[in-house]
Amino acid sequence: MTTSNPDKETVDHLIAAFKECPVPNISDNLERAVGTRGLRPLHKGGRMAGRARTVRTNAGDNFFIYKAFEQIEPGDVVVADGGGYKERALIGEIMSAISQSKGTVGMVLDGAIRDADALAESDFPIFARAACHLGPYKNGPDKLNEPVSIGDLVIAPGDIVVGDCDGIVAFPPSIANGTYAGAYGK
Repeated sequence: MTTSNPDKETVDHLIAAFKECPVPNISDNLERAVGTRGLRPLHKGGRMAGRARTVRTNAGDNFFIYKAFEQIEPGDVVVADGGGYKERALIGEIMSAISQSKGTVGMVLDGAIRDADALAESDFPIFARAACHLGPYKNGPDKLNEPVSIGDLVIAPGDIVVGDCDGIVAFPPSIANGTYAGAYGK
């Protein structure tokens, strides 16, 4: 597999191309070993592709997700490691709307969401472990822009994150060209 660090324009072009590529095709070309487990799409449907903006949160605490919103660049995917905790939601309809207004293209949460009915009607991609009506704490301390583990997948800041109804994959931009070529048999 080709490894090089492509420039931002090339990465942006590849992200747009990956948005049209089924996750199973990408996974197959990552030796079938890369992908999240236990997360599911909780939005109406549709694919997502973007750059990871990572957050590590305490169980059921979304204080640093708000902090991540201060650093968002258009095209980012908020990737929050909530430790798989399902007893308290990390985000709901309001946080989803804020995320969209900042230019994110989706959210991946190793934790729960709330306002599930509203989010299920939305085209904004949200992948999470569960839904729970209990709201989040806002205490911190947490961490931003460090590698996180989401459903057994380590995702680093800036990794390309692709999601569809089959799941989530993530990989560094340095292998994006080879992964894309393999996914399309080129």
